[in-house]
Amino acid sequence: MPDQSPPSSAVLIVNALSRQGRKQFEAACAKLRDAGIELTEAIAVEQPGTLPDRVARVMREKPPMLIVGGGDGSLSCAVDELVGTDTVFSVLPLGTANSFARSLGIPLDLDGAIDVITGGERRRIDLGMIDGDYYCNCAAIGLSTKIGGQIPPKLKKSLGRLGYLIWAAWQSMKFRSFKLIVIHDGVREEMDALEVRIANGPYHGGVELVDEADPESGEIVVQAVVGRSPSQLGWSWLASWLRLRARKDTTVEYRGRAIEVETIPPLKVSIDGEVLAKTPFTAKIAPKAVWVMVPCPSPKKAEADPE
Repeated sequence: MPDQSPPSSAVLIVNALSRQGRKQFEAACAKLRDAGIELTEAIAVEQPGTLPDRVARVMREKPPMLIVGGGDGSLSCAVDELVGTDTVFSVLPLGTANSFARSLGIPLDLDGAIDVITGGERRRIDLGMIDGDYYCNCAAIGLSTKIGGQIPPKLKKSLGRLGYLIWAAWQSMKFRSFKLIVIHDGVREEMDALEVRIANGPYHGGVELVDEADPESGEIVVQAVVGRSPSQLGWSWLASWLRLRARKDTTVEYRGRAIEVETIPPLKVSIDGEVLAKTPFTAKIAPKAVWVMVPCPSPKKAEADPE
């Protein structure tokens, strides 16, 4: 098993079209080298659709560490190639919501993220799966597919999370609830739902929505916002944003290694912000699938939760 110290050699791949990708690429290269990381390759990807192929190519050389800069979609499409390898996955959060970085406790500024890469610790974490497709943080059904899949790129790039909120408010005006069917431990349940989150981490859209989801728990969490009125979904988001106790009354949750999900009618599924699948599907957890660099735990936490 690899030791816990950070690798000193890495490949850097940055999605140049992510919100901060092009602007931060040169700075990231310089700061990583100044911090003692030998970059055997540094690649700014101008066409995001080619990113998985770039990752597959560099992974054939089995680098000690792969650093990916971009948003959640960039990280998610890169992670498949790291499953089952000893290459350490490191994150530069250069996107809009940066939910995966938030779930891991990685700082969102460039210097803080590089401090984790060079001074954090290696941990094995779980990945989520939608019918065999690995993802980092959270898949979703409902309004999220209309936001992530249709938001104008200029609005997303110029306003960031505020742009998401403006687009979400516009889309919610014509949104309809759907019938959700969850099959868990042999039990079939039906309900009216407004949104479903299939979570490996607590953050979705940059907001902590699924408190119980943890990428080291060995379980996937399916959380449904129940109801029929779009105003109920808005209240659920607001209550979660403000961390009100009432947020718990707006959702139901299911936990396990594998959970079947259906909707009537069939709906698209957003996977870490990219619309890539459709219902029905089976959500699974891939336990301890990849090595990542994460912040070292505080002494108090390490004492309470020893390895």
